[in-house]
Amino acid sequence: MGVNNVNVERLNKTIEEAKADPAKAKRVTRVEGRWNLQDGKPQFTGALKYEGGEVIVKADQPSVLGGGGRTPGPLHYCMYGMASCFAATFASMAAMMGVPLRRLEVAAEGHFNFSRVFGISDAPALEQVRITLTVDSDADQAKLDELQEMAHQRCPAVYVLGHSVPLVAELKRA
Repeated sequence: MGVNNVNVERLNKTIEEAKADPAKAKRVTRVEGRWNLQDGKPQFTGALKYEGGEVIVKADQPSVLGGGGRTPGPLHYCMYGMASCFAATFASMAAMMGVPLRRLEVAAEGHFNFSRVFGISDAPALEQVRITLTVDSDADQAKLDELQEMAHQRCPAVYVLGHSVPLVAELKRA
């Protein structure tokens, strides 16, 4: 496919298309789901539609937040999204720079404070996110550091968690 399981040829074509027409750099990702009102089941089920199909995922709050802890919670998915997005950005930047990787592992750790959710403080709900990369490559440390900085600067999930992004919430009656 290319370098590091990244189709560099296709990625470069996409970049050139976006340079010619900036609208081609824009995408919409939509997730739809339903809260389960029946006891004993995961609280939320959603459909993740993607280019190759659809997968159904379930989320359940941990018991300390009123759920049953039966499946990953919403914040697990958030951290998974962060880790996979950071890994994709790092691997893609490495591939585009001709840096082969033998191994890339990413851990994303969110430090959450639920006192705001409980209505007992105005403290930020997310205090810190720590991303740890484990990389095996022949590239020198300076090149790996450069790739890490590029991933940090270009990863969409990092941007979303690190910047204020407009959020529009809409309520519709059934």
